Amino acid sequence: MILKKLVKSVCVAAAVMTLATGAMAQSVKLQAHEIDALLSGNTAVGKWDGAKYRQYFDADGSTIYAQEGARSTLGQWRVDEDRAEYQSIWPRDAEWEGWYVMEYAGAFYWVSKKTPPTPFRVIEGQQLVAQ
Repeated sequence: MILKKLVKSVCVAAAVMTLATGAMAQSVKLQAHEIDALLSGNTAVGKWDGAKYRQYFDADGSTIYAQEGARSTLGQWRVDEDRAEYQSIWPRDAEWEGWYVMEYAGAFYWVSKKTPPTPFRVIEGQQLVAQ
């Protein structure tokens, strides 16, 4: 009888831990207002196609993309309210391109149909040069 209660307690504890772990590990798609609050006036830092980059998102809608070993590029950014996605356009682009912003286990990711989830972190303010 004691063994049966012990096994039941262990099973309940394992189920609770599984649910808690599953809830903590869920990815969340940020809403438009969350994307705007995350990026506006801040710098994203990560790797894109294997190269380190920093991208500053000015509140006025301009953005600067700085990649190691290359000249910086000035573009425009916005958040599409209906699609809840970040969008940018660069000097040689014909149209805006969009990415969802996801959060998973405390990290942020750019996500689109064309690219795999790409992690990035956000640094407060304009920090295009590593300190």
